[in-house]
Order: sequence, then structure tokens, then C-alpha cells
Amino acid sequence: MRNTLVICVLLLTACTTSSKNDVLPKTLQPYSTSASLSTNTPNITVAETVVPTATPFSYVIQQGDTLSQLAEKFNISQDDLRTVNPDINPNSLTIGMSILIPSGPLAASGASTPTPVPVPVTQTICHPTADHGLWCFALVQNNTTDVLEDVSAQITLIDQSGTVVVSQTGLLPLDILPTNMSLPIYVFFPNASGNVNPQVQLLSALQLNSSNARYLPAALNNTLTQIDADGHFAQVSGQIFLPAESQAATQVWVAAVAYDKNGQVVGVKRWEGGAIQPGITIQFNFAVASVGSKIDSVQFAVEARP
Repeated sequence: MRNTLVICVLLLTACTTSSKNDVLPKTLQPYSTSASLSTNTPNITVAETVVPTATPFSYVIQQGDTLSQLAEKFNISQDDLRTVNPDINPNSLTIGMSILIPSGPLAASGASTPTPVPVPVTQTICHPTADHGLWCFALVQNNTTDVLEDVSAQITLIDQSGTVVVSQTGLLPLDILPTNMSLPIYVFFPNASGNVNPQVQLLSALQLNSSNARYLPAALNNTLTQIDADGHFAQVSGQIFLPAESQAATQVWVAAVAYDKNGQVVGVKRWEGGAIQPGITIQFNFAVASVGSKIDSVQFAVEARP
């Protein structure tokens, strides 16, 4: 679980699309090769209480991973991570890279992880890619009265005979999920084409009560979405505002989640910004790509840390 106390507020708003004449720089290869795989009523289970391993194990870097996030996730120090991975550059972690995770304090003591809050996964969908991989999304909804932190799930691909093909642990694009809001957990499976079905197992979701002072009250203003002519890229922009009565933020994140006309998640991207002083507004501007069908709308979320 998390050792660092942080606070943020997540604001989720839908944006309108612009003229089809907008053309965006294409730095990704998002196009699918066949129909997306989805389950309208996802096969979801809640993880039983787990005892962490007491020995080092291998972890595959996923999109959005940072050294500090991995240290928090596995309850270890960044120094311990660097010690067992002396050749890694913390500033250039690449998706698919394997690193070693040493046993942490919880593992050493034999402590177990808490049972996650049983929040619903309202949508599970996988999009095939041109290189025979699968981008998989599990849309998690917070239907509780409290903010949720450290939400994670295991996404497993099952073939038609019921055999497990491959499995990965995924995270939300932000550290928290406010009440009455949804964000997708996402993973990429290389070389996972074929007739498979996704299964989701919720691993962690911690409740934070209203008196908890972990997050700063950042807000988003004047958000704008411009979708390109073929519908596979959207340029998004807006302003991040921190109220005058707040503490200063040392870092802010903005997540953009792209949906198609059927309301299915087709892409997600996180933008990382710098510090914000109370009463000050800063700008964000970045692109989100679809790995499935055309983008119809984009929803935003913001996180600010003291």
C-alpha cells in the first residue's frame, strides 16, 4: 500500500468534438486488425487475501509505470529497486522491460494485503493491434461514498477451452478514484491474438474517508477536445486550477479517457505536469490515441500532489 501521503481531487468532464479538418501528429500505431473483444457483463471476481512473496520476482513494465509508483505499489524503497536493478535508468523505463522486485517490509513480516472494496467493473474490452497484441481495458466505477486509492486488477485472457493464456496486473491512470466516477484499468498483451476472452479480478481498492488529507483540490477549466479526420487521434487541452486556500502542489497529472460512440473505452493517456502555486492556473495540451474504433468523446481527470 502507499507510504507517501498525498491529496488530489478528480474532476471528470466530457468534451465536445471539433471539425473533422483538424489533423494531429501521429506518433502511435493504434489501429486494430479485427473486431474488439468485449464482455457486456464482465467475468469479475474479488481477490482473496494474499500473502506477498518473500523472494524477489520479475515484473514487466507497463504504460505509465515510474520507479516511485512501483516502490509504493510493492511497499519497498526506490533505493532497494535500484540496488537489484543496477542497469535501469529511472527516467527511461520502457513498456515490456522486465525488472526485479525485491521483497519488501510486508513480505518480510508475512503481513497480508487487505481485501479490496468490491466496486463494480462495468465494462471489459480488448482491442487487437496490427502487431498481434491486445490492449485491454476494465472500466472501474466507484459507487461508494468514499474516495478509493490504489485501485488495481488482474486481467486474464482465457481461450475457448477455458485455459489461461496470459495474465497481467493493471492500474488506473491516476492514484485515486473519486465517488460516482469511473476510470479504466489497462494493460497491453503482446502476441496475444486469437479467440480469447478477458477476465477481471479486482486486487486492491482502499477506502479513504472524508477527513483524510491526502489530496489537493485541483480543478479543470476550459477543457477542449479536437478529433482528427479519421477519428483515431484527439488533441486535448485545458487549464488546471488550484484554489488560493490550498497548499502548493509539487506535481499534477491529467488523464484523458477516449470513448467511442457506443461508450466503450478505446484509449487512455496521462499527462504529467509540474508544480502549481495556490490561486494559479497552468495549461495542459497533449494527444490521446484510439486503439479501437473512432473516438466520439473524451473525459478528463486531474490529480494534484503536495
